[in-house]
Amino acid sequence: MKASSRKRGGLIICIFSFEMPDTLRQKGQRRLLIEELARKYEFDPEVLKAMERVPRHLFVDKGLEHMAYKDKPLPIAARQTISQPYTVAMQTHLLDCQKRDKVLEIGTGCGYQAAVLMAMGFHVYSIERIRELYILAQKNLVNSGFDPSGLFYGDGFSGLSQFAPFKGILVTCGAPGIPVRLKEQLSINGKMVIPVGHNEQRMLRITRTGQDDYKTEDFGAYQFVPMLGGIQK
Repeated sequence: MKASSRKRGGLIICIFSFEMPDTLRQKGQRRLLIEELARKYEFDPEVLKAMERVPRHLFVDKGLEHMAYKDKPLPIAARQTISQPYTVAMQTHLLDCQKRDKVLEIGTGCGYQAAVLMAMGFHVYSIERIRELYILAQKNLVNSGFDPSGLFYGDGFSGLSQFAPFKGILVTCGAPGIPVRLKEQLSINGKMVIPVGHNEQRMLRITRTGQDDYKTEDFGAYQFVPMLGGIQK
């Protein structure tokens, strides 16, 4: 696998060059998954195009590659999961960002959602609290042709204030409430997509409409692993 990147106006441009296995069969399975997602919801076509470009089978555990293009979550390292493709599509769709927008992901996991955001053309930062996953995500991104330089090991509740403001913030774990520090890192008119709740979460989109003003929209029930504070070595 070869992966190269260059900076243009502060944006990291990723160059795709797959040498890891991505067979015609896997590409066909990916196409069928995208068609299935398109039937389930009227997603932004750019979201589906990005997901079709990202080889999900390179982000799942060995032995589960045959399940990679089923619309279901799968276990990954550290007792975590890779989100169901429908959920990835929905969160990316709700983020409603444009190419070159600066986006922060909370909970890198295996790196799949970050790869989809990069394939959308966003300038992506991502933070992961579990060191094992932080290392795994870097490896997976490189192996699939993406630049992992925007990944950070740290506490997602803190965000990355040194790079704020962000046009979009996407949280991939169930938060007990809306983290104030993350809201404050949104730009004006920026959006945060975050599942909020305990055993079951509501998918919320928080839009910053003014310096101290926010609008909240509810997009239904989902289930995520819990968002925890601190770091895990």
